[in-house]
Amino acid sequence: MLKLHIASNPTLSLRRPIALALLAGALALSACSSNWVQVTPEGQAVRVATTQDIAACTRVGTANVNALDNIGFVQRGAARLQEELISLARNEGGRLGGNRVVPESTIEDGRQTFGVFRC
Repeated sequence: MLKLHIASNPTLSLRRPIALALLAGALALSACSSNWVQVTPEGQAVRVATTQDIAACTRVGTANVNALDNIGFVQRGAARLQEELISLARNEGGRLGGNRVVPESTIEDGRQTFGVFRC
């Protein structure tokens, strides 16, 4: 009778979970760097303005937008979050018939309010 003896290697059994954890972390970080929000054709006609820019404009509504401010345990960058919120506000502004959006609040928990104006 032939016996095969296969020795288990504890080093190999530890490497797989560590490799999977590193891969998951890399994927989470790469997700943070991608731009998930695309500006719609209507949103492309909308610009971000200041309160001085819209003095002669008509208010057409409000855009309450939100995006993920963290993914899992990873906090997203403020610049990336602001960029996505602006894209969402431009899209909503275009949907409402506006051509300017003005930030009316700061970012809080991934949310921000924009006034929508037609100039």
